[in-house]
Amino acid sequence: VQLVESGGNSVQAGGSLRLSCVYTASSFCMGWFRQVQGKEREGVASIDSDGDTNYLPSVEGRFTISKDNAKNTLYLQMDSLKSEDTAMYYCALGGIRAPMLTANWYNLWGRGTQVTVSS
Repeated sequence: VQLVESGGNSVQAGGSLRLSCVYTASSFCMGWFRQVQGKEREGVASIDSDGDTNYLPSVEGRFTISKDNAKNTLYLQMDSLKSEDTAMYYCALGGIRAPMLTANWYNLWGRGTQVTVSS
């Protein structure tokens, strides 16, 4: 199983980006995480096989996670971006039937795509 992220870029604050993650096999739970160098990886958004979602409070209302099973693609629509959203963003698959935001529930990770937001 492979995960390949894309869509990262440099944007100004207030702008939007859509991240994509192509997967070769689906899972019970899929999520987006981000990490800034020197800090722990944090869960941003997750979605389970029933379509239930979960968001980091600081992104709720600005980010939207979705998936297209026909295209084997997971998305993260990011609007109203802030400088503090700057990070490497990773796609991940997990085996639990719940939209978890904790990294240890996930066992397959992509290589990441960089998002940089300038103020």
